[in-house]
Amino acid sequence: MVELYPVNFRFYGSLNDFLPTQQKQQSFTYWVKGNPSIKDTIEAVGIPHPEVELILNNGNIIDFSYGIKKEDYITVYPHFFSLPINQETLRETLEIKRFILDVHLGKLAKQMRLLGFDVIYENNYSDETLADISHQQQRYLLTRDIALLKRSKVIYGYWVRGKKTESQLIEVLNRFELYSEITPFKRCMRCNGLITPVHKENIKEQLEPLTQEHYHEFYQCTECEQVYWKGSHYPKLEKFISKLTSRTSENVSSVLGVRRSELEFF
Repeated sequence: MVELYPVNFRFYGSLNDFLPTQQKQQSFTYWVKGNPSIKDTIEAVGIPHPEVELILNNGNIIDFSYGIKKEDYITVYPHFFSLPINQETLRETLEIKRFILDVHLGKLAKQMRLLGFDVIYENNYSDETLADISHQQQRYLLTRDIALLKRSKVIYGYWVRGKKTESQLIEVLNRFELYSEITPFKRCMRCNGLITPVHKENIKEQLEPLTQEHYHEFYQCTECEQVYWKGSHYPKLEKFISKLTSRTSENVSSVLGVRRSELEFF
């Protein structure tokens, strides 16, 4: 019979979001048997592996394949903007930041596309499909489903903590340091295709009479052919984006004074 033995753990930073109150921000004992991998053990504790950036055992760096042993003292770290120690992390940061979002994050997908980010989203993708695309295309998988992040195929991912779209957007911009990469009005909010200028005559049949009369500058998605123009709410969108890109000392959440309906078109 295989006996249980104790292993000491300490999780840092945002990883505590996944732990019960009695285990947050402190060392605790977790009982294991046999020689399980550290990856499986961390997920058994409740932490999805894509959230983990660095693991130390008794001060020495280890990877996910390490087999747990008696008297191990495991410290586990999330992504930090600057690590306090000079160590290699478990995975390289993706050079190009592209994303795929789960079914719960459709509104966030639209806002990220508005800011110019490459975001795949379909409301009928299964968890298996999301994991496959994330793995094959090297995309960060953003999800509200912790179990989805524990799939073995998911290498790059993040559990979105916020429940409201506005707070989710700020959270993702901060987590992936995206402010300097904002290039607004570049992608179609409906399908993620690229947007290019189009002559009014070429899309005249798609326009309402008043739109034809009052607007003369138009853009069209190269994929789904959705037409865009700078409507009456365009100045509000410009203000919204300007506050994001400037990142002044004022509370960045104040940029969220734009109604969701105004994010549908520009």
